[in-house]
Amino acid sequence: MTHRTRAHHPPARGRTRIVAGTTIAALALTGTVFAAAPASAEDSLFGPNVTIFDETWSVDDINAALQAASTEEEFSLDRHQFFFAPGTYGSDAGYDNPATATGIINSELGYYQAVAGLGASPEDVRINGAIHVEPVRACEANPWDCQQPGSLTRFWRSMSNLTVKPIQQPLGVDATRPFPSGITNPHQMRFAVSQAAPLRRINIEGDLTLMGRVGEYASGGYLANSNVDGEILSGSQQQWFTRNSTVGTWNGGVWNMVFSGVDGAPATDFGNPGNKTTIDQTPINRESPFLYLDGDDYKVFVPKAKANTSGHDWSTDASAGQSLPLDDFFIAKEGATAAQLNAALASGKNLLVTPGVYYLDSALKIDRADTVVLGLGYASLVPTAGNAAIEIGDVAGVKVAGLTVDAGETLSPVLVQVGPAGADVSDPTDPTTLTDVFVRVGGPWAGKATTSIEVNSPDTLLDHIWAWRADHGQGVGWTSNIGDHGVVVNGDNVTALGLFVEHYQKNQVIWNGERGRTIFYQSEIPYDPPTQGAYMDGARAGWASYRVGDNVRQHLAQGLGVYSFFDNQYNNGQNIYVESGVQVPQRPGVRVESAVSVMLNGTGGINHIVNDQGEAAVAPSGTAKFLKVYETESDPNAQNLQVTVPTGDIGEFLWSIDGTNDLVDLGVAVDNGDHFAASGAINPVRVTDTRSSGAAWSVSAQVTDFDSPVSSFSGKYLGWAPSVVEAGGGAVAGDEVDSGFVSGDGLSVSSTLGHAPSGHERGSAKLGAALDLRIPIDATDGTYRATLTITALS
Repeated sequence: MTHRTRAHHPPARGRTRIVAGTTIAALALTGTVFAAAPASAEDSLFGPNVTIFDETWSVDDINAALQAASTEEEFSLDRHQFFFAPGTYGSDAGYDNPATATGIINSELGYYQAVAGLGASPEDVRINGAIHVEPVRACEANPWDCQQPGSLTRFWRSMSNLTVKPIQQPLGVDATRPFPSGITNPHQMRFAVSQAAPLRRINIEGDLTLMGRVGEYASGGYLANSNVDGEILSGSQQQWFTRNSTVGTWNGGVWNMVFSGVDGAPATDFGNPGNKTTIDQTPINRESPFLYLDGDDYKVFVPKAKANTSGHDWSTDASAGQSLPLDDFFIAKEGATAAQLNAALASGKNLLVTPGVYYLDSALKIDRADTVVLGLGYASLVPTAGNAAIEIGDVAGVKVAGLTVDAGETLSPVLVQVGPAGADVSDPTDPTTLTDVFVRVGGPWAGKATTSIEVNSPDTLLDHIWAWRADHGQGVGWTSNIGDHGVVVNGDNVTALGLFVEHYQKNQVIWNGERGRTIFYQSEIPYDPPTQGAYMDGARAGWASYRVGDNVRQHLAQGLGVYSFFDNQYNNGQNIYVESGVQVPQRPGVRVESAVSVMLNGTGGINHIVNDQGEAAVAPSGTAKFLKVYETESDPNAQNLQVTVPTGDIGEFLWSIDGTNDLVDLGVAVDNGDHFAASGAINPVRVTDTRSSGAAWSVSAQVTDFDSPVSSFSGKYLGWAPSVVEAGGGAVAGDEVDSGFVSGDGLSVSSTLGHAPSGHERGSAKLGAALDLRIPIDATDGTYRATLTITALS
C-alpha cells in the first residue's frame, strides 16, 4: 500500500465497497443532495476512506483489505474506517485448534485503522477469527531479548460494536518464523496496544490478551462497555483502565490497573505488591455515539448520560438514547474547509467527519446545544493559522467523539476549548462530552500549542482523552514542539474517566474547578528538559504532572500513575527531579487515592508522590513507589465553616467548625422576610509581637463560597465586626464589613481583622469578630461549607 506522509497531502485512494447493486444518495460538501450511481471508491456516501463489508465479500477479500490498511507508518496521513454490515463472517471450525483453522477473518490492526460493526448491538456482527495487534518484533532470532519497543508505540487504532469468537493465526512473515509472535492460546485474541487504542462495545466469546507473546512492554489502554466471557490477561501492561464492562477473570498488570463500574473486577489491592483499584459504580458516564444500520437506513445512535452505573449496556431503545437520521448530519470528506464545516454547523447540522486530515484556518464553532460531531477512522483536524481546532460555545449537551487534533506549526493558545472563559451553562443530566479525543503536539511535524484542551463549561464529561506532546517523530525538541499544558479544567463538576496526558513542559493537568473527579490518570514527565534550571516551577523542582489549584476546596482523584524518564540524550547525564508527581492543596475535601510514581529510566526521578508524601522514585531504573491515600483533616491556615439551609420550619440553622477547630456556633437562624440570618463569632486569633523594632503588622481574612453537594452561594453574604478581645501590643480592630446582602462584597474579598501601626509596643493581643451571615431566601436547602483563610503579614 502507498503510504502518505506530510510531503504527500492529496489522499491516497483505497478500495471502498457497499452492498452489491445498492444505489444510494450522497451529500456533497455543500450539503446538496444528488442522485448517485452504484457506490464506487470516488463517490460513495462516506467517501473513499470508508470500506463497508457485507456477506457478499469473500473472507480472503476482507482479510486482504484489512491487512493492506494495517501497514501504515506511525505518522502517516492516511486514515481508514472499516465497517461490517450485520451478519456472520468467517468459519468457527478451528475454534478449539487455531492451527487447523481455515476460512477465518484474520488480520492485524494498524495505525489510523478503525474497525466497527454496523449493528444496533455488538451481537449483530459476528467475527469468527481475530483482528489483532502484535508488538514490534525487535530481536528476530530471540524476541525475549527485546522487550521494547514492544507495544509501547501501538497507538491510534480501535475496534467497536463487534462480537468476536477468537481464532487467531500469525500472518505474513511472522507465520514463517520458527517462533511466530502472532500465535495465541485457543479461544484467545491479542490486543497488545498502548494509548489511543480503545475497545468499545466489544463482545469477546473467549479470552483477550493485552500483551505480546513473550511479555513485551505495553502502555495501554482502554476498554469500555464490553463483555469478555473468559480471561483478560494484562500481563506486561504498565497500566489499563476498564470502565462499565463485564469480565470473566482478570490476570496481571504492572503498576496501575483501574476498574470503574466493572462486573467481575478484582477487589482493590493497591500498594506493594498490589496494583488494582476498583470503584463499584461509575459516577457518570455516556457511551460514544456510533453509526449503525436500521434496515437499509444509516443512523447515528447517541447514548444518554447515566449516573452510578456498572456492567455493559448495549440497549438502543428510546430510554437509552436517541437515534438520529443521517439527514441530520453534514457528511464531511477530506478537503472540506473550516468555512464549509462551520456553515453546516450554523445551519443546524451535526457533523459526521469521515477519515482524512482536515486543515482548518479557523476553529469549528459549535454554538448549538446537543450538537453531535462524530469522527470516523481517526479523522484529524489541523489548525493552520494559530487558531483552535474546536471551540464549543456556552451551551450544554454537545457530544464530540472520535477525533484527533494535531497542533499546527504556528503556535495556538488552545486547540480544543469547551466553553468560553466564564461559561456557566450546563446540564448535569446531559453533560457536554468529549469521547476518544486525542491531541498531539508534534509527531507529524513541529506542532505548537500552549494548552491542548481547556474545559470551562461546568458538568463536562471527559471520556478517554490522550493529550500527547510528542517524544518522538518530526520536529521534536524542547524548543521545537512547544506545549505547556495538556488539559486545563476551569469549570465546576467536571469528571474525567481515563485521562492520559504526557510530556508537556509545565503542569500537564491543571484543575481549577470545584468538585472535580478523575478516575484513572496516566502521565509521563517530559523526557527532554535540558537542565534542572529549565524545568523549575518557581523555586520548586520540576512541574507536578497533576496540579489541583490552590483555591480548590473539593476534589477526588483515583488511580494515578506518574512516570519519569529524563533522557540522557537531552540532559547530558544531569540529574533532573520533580518534587512531586501530584500537587494538591492541603485541606479537607481534597483526596487522592491509589497513586504511584515510577522512575522508568534516565536520570533523577520523582521525589514524592503527592505533595510531601510518598517515597522517592529515583535510580535505579524501574523503581516504583505507591501511596494508597493522600488526604488531610484540616488546613493549618484556615477555619472551616458549615451552614445548613433548612427545608422545613424557620430557624434551624447550626454553624460549626468542620475539622479540628472548636465549634463556631452562629446560633439559630431567623427568617427576616427576604433572607435567612445567622450570627456568631470566629475562634479568636492571638497575635504576639515581642520584636524591638515595633514593625507594623496586620491580620486579614477571606472566605470562599459556601458549597453543598448540589448548590452554592457566594461568600460575599458573610460580614463581620472585628474587635480586640484582649488588648495589648498596640492592636487595633479592623473595620466592620457589611454582609454583601446589604452592600459590597462582604468577606469574599480580603478584609482586615486587626492591625498594629509601626512603633507599637511589644505584647500580645487576642482578636475576634462577630459574624453576620445573611443568606438569600431562595437558597437551595442543604448543608453548606466554606473556608475562612486567615493571613498574618508584617
